[in-house]
Amino acid sequence: MKKVLVYISLVLSLVYSCSGGGDGPDGGSNEAPSQPTQVYPDNNTLCLENTIDFQWNPSVDAENQVITYKLQVSENNLFSTIAEERTTTSTSTIITLEKGKSFYWRVKAIDSENTESSFSSIYQFLTEGNGVSNHLPFSPELISPAFNSLVNDLTTTLSWSASDVDNDNLTFDVYLDTFNPPSTKVSENQTATTYDANLSSATKYFWKIVVKDEHGAQSLGQTWNFRVN
Repeated sequence: MKKVLVYISLVLSLVYSCSGGGDGPDGGSNEAPSQPTQVYPDNNTLCLENTIDFQWNPSVDAENQVITYKLQVSENNLFSTIAEERTTTSTSTIITLEKGKSFYWRVKAIDSENTESSFSSIYQFLTEGNGVSNHLPFSPELISPAFNSLVNDLTTTLSWSASDVDNDNLTFDVYLDTFNPPSTKVSENQTATTYDANLSSATKYFWKIVVKDEHGAQSLGQTWNFRVN
């Protein structure tokens, strides 16, 4: 009986040693490809044509697997809705978009085992409209507090960034509320890209920025939110 048990143990040991235990092609763990970096359109670019050749630098895969790229284009920087999505093994793809609008784009890499990199940075660009002499400002970009974050201070600085391809002077209206969408305008025509908000504890806040240039053109930002501890 002891000989039988020893024999079974040896067989199981051989089976285990031959089977390996990893997830990668050589039995080891599979690493995600490196994060791709964008080439064109660059951040805050005015694209004179609405048919755009999106380009990015190739990712690197430690296991030398075939890399597929997923590109997403959205009209908001949270990518809550996707205007266009492409999957390709190339490092470029051509997409035709609506004229005279602001868009955001990002791209990530996926290897042949479906291990994904994180998305690239989010780049904003504008497509030229027909007969446009003044362009809309770019939509504001959130700096702080982070989207859907928790803050501890009852006085918190709201911070954002904004730009304009015509280099116009910009002013901002700030909306802050405890409901969505926020409708209370707490500051109007300010030139600073920060606003010090007095808050209440255990409350969720929603806020947005309207960007205006000196010619009256306006861009409405996304609604952001945070919660006070």
